[in-house]
Amino acid sequence: MYPNLYYAFKDLFGVEWKFLRFVNSFGFFVAIAFIICAVVLANELRRKSKQGLFQPTEMQVMVGQPATPIDLGLNFLLGFLLGYKILALFIMDSSATDDPQEFIFSRLGSWPAGIGLGLFFAGLKWWDKHKQKLAKPEKRTVRIWPHDRVGEITIIALVFGLLGAKLFDIFENWSGFLNDPASYIFSPKGLTFYGGLICAALAIWWYAKRHKIGFWYLNDAMAPTMMLAYSLGRIGCQVSGDGDWGIPSTSPKPFSWLPDWMWSYTYPHNVNEIGVKIAGCTDAKYCNELPVGVYPTSFYEIVGCFILFLIIWSLRKKFKIPGTLFCFYLILNGLERFFIEKIRVNIRLDIFGLHPTQAELISCLLVLTGIITWVILWKKAKIPGISPGTNLSGE
Repeated sequence: MYPNLYYAFKDLFGVEWKFLRFVNSFGFFVAIAFIICAVVLANELRRKSKQGLFQPTEMQVMVGQPATPIDLGLNFLLGFLLGYKILALFIMDSSATDDPQEFIFSRLGSWPAGIGLGLFFAGLKWWDKHKQKLAKPEKRTVRIWPHDRVGEITIIALVFGLLGAKLFDIFENWSGFLNDPASYIFSPKGLTFYGGLICAALAIWWYAKRHKIGFWYLNDAMAPTMMLAYSLGRIGCQVSGDGDWGIPSTSPKPFSWLPDWMWSYTYPHNVNEIGVKIAGCTDAKYCNELPVGVYPTSFYEIVGCFILFLIIWSLRKKFKIPGTLFCFYLILNGLERFFIEKIRVNIRLDIFGLHPTQAELISCLLVLTGIITWVILWKKAKIPGISPGTNLSGE
């Protein structure tokens, strides 16, 4: 396992670059997933725009104005936060930054680095506006297509996805949260995928409505993107060993050609430092492995969800009724997660004598929502005089 990129480069290339210990493996792959999926989403939105399924919105902007106090203040704040925390990782004493994750979520930081980088960012904003300054600022009308907003959509998905993932993890571990709230709120560990999916979906729905983007067309464009994002994000889970593993794998390996780690794995050097001490490991951190091999469920989801992405991508042009491709995604995603939960470690609830996991409940709701919504959209599209797409854009 590679808790951060330092361990990956040390093992794979034999180099020990200390600064790489600040780059968490899970976060690295999540960032890669967002970048790749933003490109995929932009291309799909652009394709739908060429089909006439999206229309641009017009907005008026002032050109040639100098930087306002708000512009300078926001850029200073962004620079300050980056300097106070990120830049501080490289310049502060190693004893304070030995655990980058704990440092980021602590109150520690470098005031000089924060103020210096804040002033630098504010200066860049002032200079950029000064170069475009006109003797007489003028108002211009610009047309913005949905694919031009992919950057904003990605940021919204990231922010609300992380917030939702953290909130749902707290709900799932409510008793532990009540005993020690700070350890849950300020810990970088503990993220629930479905919490992120639900909160991000609600935020994007609000954004689409505000900017008059066809809701169902947008959902259809995001369907393959979200399945791909899930697959790529799980690479981070597998590489770092963040706890998304399965139950003990005690049955014999079914195929002789299958590598042992694909059937039973102990996740040595896992980022959560769970398990028993690894013999001979002298590092200060990440010297644990599980006492028994478990199913590498995160690896199974990497492969399974990538196959589902290919299925959705190959069939996306065959779904003529807006919204039905998204329903197809909900059904496949729900089924995949429901069955993987059978061999995955998770906290079980107690509901009327039944003991499902939170993910099993939500996955069932996703499947039912997908089926019911598909039927509703299909019936609406069959109403005489209403062609597919009419009044189904969500606007």
